[in-house]
Amino acid sequence: MNMKSIDDINFAKRNGLLPVIVQDRDTKDILMLAYANREAVNNTIRTGNACFWSTSHNKLWMKGEESGNIQPVKEILVDCDSDALVYLVDSSSPACHLGYRSCFHNLLKII
Repeated sequence: MNMKSIDDINFAKRNGLLPVIVQDRDTKDILMLAYANREAVNNTIRTGNACFWSTSHNKLWMKGEESGNIQPVKEILVDCDSDALVYLVDSSSPACHLGYRSCFHNLLKII
């Protein structure tokens, strides 16, 4: 696996925001999707906890700052285009603001 630095990440491609998939490191469950700018990624690296850019509130947001359901980030994976991330986390608490373990708890009906 190749090592990247934050300077290799293409923040300019989507107006400074990258999609971030949050995945449980052990179970491989997809927990949530959020967005991060350079500041959020730097905060994640600095604190070890998942930080994002809230597109609805237009501000930096640490996952769990209100609920207590923090997501300790153990690894950050960068995709081949350097414009999307995966945060591999150790988390036993719900990721979804509705109390579900994963935000992906609804099934889309396929015809």
